[in-house]
Amino acid sequence: QLQLVESGGGLVQSGGSLRLTCAGSGFTLDDYAIGWFRQAPGKGREGLSCISSSGERTTSADSVKGRFTISRDNAKNTVYLQMNSLKPEDTGLYYCARRVYSFCSDHTPAMSEYLFWGQGTQVTVAS
Repeated sequence: QLQLVESGGGLVQSGGSLRLTCAGSGFTLDDYAIGWFRQAPGKGREGLSCISSSGERTTSADSVKGRFTISRDNAKNTVYLQMNSLKPEDTGLYYCARRVYSFCSDHTPAMSEYLFWGQGTQVTVAS
């Protein structure tokens, strides 16, 4: 069964850190670029960051640049999102997704370019 499974979410105080994990099963992630998205309550899904299949190139949205870092370990079939200096506005359901291509686009990740999604992990940042 092909799956992307996110984990690592939870409740954290403002200024704290979390590391999210996206694990692939049933297929190898290293053929694809992987993106992270989030959906805040009552809002649409926002693209945060993308990492190319090799890990050599990453892109990030302005809202998280300098605070969130995407990385991958292809040997473990896993992609990570290290989140530092968390703010209450970072609260939401975080998803990883597999891009159609092995490379990231130049723009902020767009949902239409990602065709395979995990179920999400909840992140709540308390003020």
